[in-house]
Amino acid sequence: MRVLVQRVREASVTVDGRVTGAIGAGLLLLVGIEAPDSRADSEWLVKKISQLRIFNDAEGVMNRSLLDCGGEVLAVSQFTLFATTKKGNRPGYSRAARPEQSSPMFDEFVQLLGAALGKPVPTGVFGADMQVALVNDGPVTIWLDSKAPE
Repeated sequence: MRVLVQRVREASVTVDGRVTGAIGAGLLLLVGIEAPDSRADSEWLVKKISQLRIFNDAEGVMNRSLLDCGGEVLAVSQFTLFATTKKGNRPGYSRAARPEQSSPMFDEFVQLLGAALGKPVPTGVFGADMQVALVNDGPVTIWLDSKAPE
């Protein structure tokens, strides 16, 4: 699994003119799922994301996590995180998991994250054409990949 983490002041996702998820200060997560991914990938990412110290403390140092500051999370599925661009100019998406696998895995990831944070995690609509709006804070943007844990 891959997650692009963006620290935001606010973020929202809209589908067909209707806001399906919105948050204030916290993290916007763009989540990609690959065919070999499993619950273990979700669990590793949930732990990393909930404990990632990227929020400022009283001295302005990034030393606080979502758990420390009570920030919100908006999760959006994004299969294009597994795009390959080796051949030509049109990206290929064969590495991304098929919807019948990735949709329940995304739901499980959101459920696990909500349980870890003790609050619901709003989302977009899986497979829909979504418009995502955000105000990046910092900017702080971090790439996490469960197959290459750093």
